[in-house]
Amino acid sequence: MRRYGDGQEKKLAEVVCNKCGRTLRVENGYLKEFCFAGEAVFGYFSRKDGVSQHFDLCEDCYEEMAAQFAVPAEEQEIQEFFGC
Repeated sequence: MRRYGDGQEKKLAEVVCNKCGRTLRVENGYLKEFCFAGEAVFGYFSRKDGVSQHFDLCEDCYEEMAAQFAVPAEEQEIQEFFGC
């Protein structure tokens, strides 16, 4: 869950892991640790037609979720990092 500050800039003020409730480190509007941002937009033929959901997971909760996959997530090393 993300909360943005009031005012003109609308800087990122807080990020809370939706699974464990831990507040992630945010400094000067920038997230200073890993966060998985998930978004689901439900369309035709779903039970939630017309609904959009967003959630954030800290690194520990992401790893816990990924460990439950029947088919492991594809993994590769990257050379350049791009901010979110």
